[in-house]
Amino acid sequence: MKIRIVGLLFLVVGIYACLELQKDIQPLSKSWEFAIPHQEIPEGLTAMNAAYCATCHRDHYEEWKLSTHAHAWTDLQFQAEIKKESSPFMCINCHIPLQNQQEYIVTGLVDGDIYQPVKEENPHFDYELQQEGITCASCHVRDGAIIGSIGSDKAPHKVIKDPAFLSETLCIGCHNASAELTTTLVCTFETGDEWKAGPYFEKENCISCHMEEVERPLVAGYEPRVSHRHFFAGSGIPKFDTVVTKMLSGYAYYPQAPKDTYQLTDSIAYQLNIKNEYAGHRVPTGDPERYFLINFALINEVGDTLAAQTGRIGEKWEWYPVAKKISDNNLYPNEERPFKFRYQPTKKEKLRLDVKVTKHRLDEKSADYNKLGSNYPLFIEVYEESYPIEVM
Repeated sequence: MKIRIVGLLFLVVGIYACLELQKDIQPLSKSWEFAIPHQEIPEGLTAMNAAYCATCHRDHYEEWKLSTHAHAWTDLQFQAEIKKESSPFMCINCHIPLQNQQEYIVTGLVDGDIYQPVKEENPHFDYELQQEGITCASCHVRDGAIIGSIGSDKAPHKVIKDPAFLSETLCIGCHNASAELTTTLVCTFETGDEWKAGPYFEKENCISCHMEEVERPLVAGYEPRVSHRHFFAGSGIPKFDTVVTKMLSGYAYYPQAPKDTYQLTDSIAYQLNIKNEYAGHRVPTGDPERYFLINFALINEVGDTLAAQTGRIGEKWEWYPVAKKISDNNLYPNEERPFKFRYQPTKKEKLRLDVKVTKHRLDEKSADYNKLGSNYPLFIEVYEESYPIEVM
């Protein structure tokens, strides 16, 4: 009886092996399907994690900790997304781009299906490096050396000077991921294309704005030299309520203030002009769920809201049954748009007009669906004014 069972097991294993051999394994072909190949620790170093780099490059490390890059992997929204069955394997390649950071190595696709990756365990998987998301090594370690934009002959490790590699091309590798993967799955991050189509192409680039120049020692105790900030300032919306991050505002706000007093027969009028004055791409950009709200509220002396209006800047999408963009009013570089408030008073009284602009990562409905919790900030305030008004 035992011999028959063993024989049956061998038969099952043999059939399974044959079926595996019959599968059409297609190689990866798209750029976003690949992680950066395994990187050896450069000679002279014993680790590649950011905290180790901080031993010498303390300022750079402290700035990086305030960046959203540092939380690209641990971001609660991203973690919720990649746990869904609809999330394909390649999404992690922008959030943990080094193969060293990934538990598995993807070598191909069964029948070319993005939901059937052929995986093998990564013998060099580094959990600590994974948790750092977009870390120092993501940009600065290649082929056993540290890549710098200026170079140095004093470093304890091998340094290769390659400013072309560390140009905006590296940024656009992730910040211009645009593809229709399935009918319901669209990757639409078009910041690079927006910049190329804008007025600052070949004049200023990602680094000009998001990594401002500063003169400082590269390592404490050395002579100051030209360096770049590593905040990677952007939306300014932190990934956790215990984290501080840096904002870079693309908008300028030009209010046309209301009068201090109005007659009962007058209409109270206010206008806020919003201009994309500082960004070389559209604002908002990147994640299509981002948007701005422009809120007006006219409040009386007892705190009652007499009138409220809301404007919105951002894309609107329908994701099912077919992903498609419904509308898009993001501001182009140097585009200016007015937002108006008007109210006809009905009696003599003292009022206050509150104006507030908020920048949003995603709406509450999506946050609830992803079970993100109360410690996940959904928005920040970026502009606020109050105007006392008296109706005579």
